[in-house]
Amino acid sequence: MKKKYLFLSNRMGFRNWQDQDLMPLAHMNQNPGVMRFFPRVQTLSETKAFIQRMDTLYQDKGYAYFAVDRLEDQTFIGFIGLAWQTFVSPITPCVDIGWRLAPTFWGHGYATEGAQRCLEFGFQALGLQSIKAFAPLINQPSIRVMQKIGMQEQLRFKHPALKEDPRLEVCVAYEISNKTF
Repeated sequence: MKKKYLFLSNRMGFRNWQDQDLMPLAHMNQNPGVMRFFPRVQTLSETKAFIQRMDTLYQDKGYAYFAVDRLEDQTFIGFIGLAWQTFVSPITPCVDIGWRLAPTFWGHGYATEGAQRCLEFGFQALGLQSIKAFAPLINQPSIRVMQKIGMQEQLRFKHPALKEDPRLEVCVAYEISNKTF
């Protein structure tokens, strides 16, 4: 069955979530390596709630953390996209860019390629003025992606949802505007 994509990059298709994405995403979210920069792995019900939130976000705003497939074989590889963030912090409310990929797809440039394409989508198709990203300071792989896609460090802050985990609490925020993109 051919999948319907909202937009493409060179190697990936970005789409809305489907029922068959639940188990592959749940498997990723239960992998301690994938979730090493989060307080804990996620349960199946938390993963299902995440997909539902992304569906609602897409209906409300026209963007979400999209399900992403590798085009050559239509394999689900994770998510990359945009989300509206409202937790209390010096950088919110804001549109943030984020990604989570299965370990098989790490180190092949998918996160950078997909994030770059999502910036294009956000600025060109949606007319956004600014997009931010944030990660715990110890999450160097994600910080490198932020830098590779042209984002600039904005500030460091203590994430309110991570205050119980001193290893993760201090985060760094990056930003890019449509004027500098």
